[in-house]
Amino acid sequence: MIQRRSMLRRCIVLLLLAPSFAGAQQNAPETSLSAQREATEAQDTARLAALVDDREALQEALKTARERQTTENERRDALEARQTEQRKRLDELAAKRDALGDNDQDGVDVQAVAAVLDRHVGELRDELADSWLTLGELALPARGSPEAPLTPQRLEKVADALMALTRESGRIEHLTTPVADAEGQVTDQEVVRLGDMAAFSNNHWLRQGKGDMPPAVIEHTPTAAQENLKAFASEEGEGLLLDPTRGKVLDALAQHPSLLERFHQGGAVGYVVVALGALGLLVALIQYGYLLSVTARLRRQLKHLDRLRHDNPLGRILAKFQAVRQGLASEALEARLDEALLAEQPRLERGQALVKLLAAIAPLLGLLGTVTGMIVTFQAITVFGTGDPQLMAGGISQALVTTVLGLITAVPLLFAHTALTSRSRRLIGVLEGQASAVLAEHLEAQPMAVDNRHGVEHASPLA
Repeated sequence: MIQRRSMLRRCIVLLLLAPSFAGAQQNAPETSLSAQREATEAQDTARLAALVDDREALQEALKTARERQTTENERRDALEARQTEQRKRLDELAAKRDALGDNDQDGVDVQAVAAVLDRHVGELRDELADSWLTLGELALPARGSPEAPLTPQRLEKVADALMALTRESGRIEHLTTPVADAEGQVTDQEVVRLGDMAAFSNNHWLRQGKGDMPPAVIEHTPTAAQENLKAFASEEGEGLLLDPTRGKVLDALAQHPSLLERFHQGGAVGYVVVALGALGLLVALIQYGYLLSVTARLRRQLKHLDRLRHDNPLGRILAKFQAVRQGLASEALEARLDEALLAEQPRLERGQALVKLLAAIAPLLGLLGTVTGMIVTFQAITVFGTGDPQLMAGGISQALVTTVLGLITAVPLLFAHTALTSRSRRLIGVLEGQASAVLAEHLEAQPMAVDNRHGVEHASPLA
């Protein structure tokens, strides 16, 4: 009997000291298992010896262990009672389900109907996961439990949800909901939902978000579509343009870059080409404006040749001729006139060489940009392979933009060069004709002298 009590005391003490053993293992993770075991045994032995010597402490430890055992037994009884009650309720539900199936007068399996209903409700929720009908507070039919019986209340809830979905699919709803802009910032915006077909906000079409993501503004809404949406939102438009493909056309328009985006795709070479083209056109416009002003002053001078003006080439040439015509031979006068014409010609032909040079350089720079773009494209193919044709098509498209810019720049420069050349040649022709006419009139007005040795008449140099 004494040995049994001693063994019982040892078991109780070891039970009470089990947490201390676990704590010793946690507090000394760096020691070996054997060292931990020896230290724990020594500590338990010392504590056991203290408890054996102290009868009151032993009784207190035994009382605490019994109270703990009583608490755990009560908890176990409560869990067993709860389990028994749940099993009983499950049996009652199964019996009720079987009773509903057995009492069906038409021979229809109610559980089969419930299974079909649950399957269709699940498919409907999956199909409407990315629908515009979920934008707002509209509740979808709840998924049913396989063990839940088919009741009239459940059928009414499903029918009411389906009727609400049908009704909302034909309504235009104004609501406020979070929307992600083109930069990814999510803010509360006023959204117009067009049933289950589309939605727009601030005159921009929206794209339905995936999962829990909010709807987002598409990258590019055409200007005509924005005006149409604005008129529809203000109740001024007669109709609304919709995408019958449920977003595919809008995605295609979003991928189609605008003219400005195309220009930026040309890169540094494209910027240089456009800058040189703008410089050439500016020079051409300035020179053409100068030639137009010269033409107007020249016409005014032709009407009044008796009053020479120095604001036009013809007036300056004739004034110089009048200053040197006295006392010079005909060959010298002709040389002076040629000199005056050559002095006026650079002003009339100014800028033509630069415009012609830029018209020739622009396509070459565009070809340079295309070659460099193709090199970048082939480098990308080397790294990523040819598995993505869209990657190659995009790179080639961007490479060809510089060629397009070069051709677009060269064509107007060629027209400008042709216009400048024809205008300047016309003016030079008028100047040469007037100079020749003045020289002829001057020579005809001179007295004729006869050379007795050769019998040749010539104009006297003396006036």
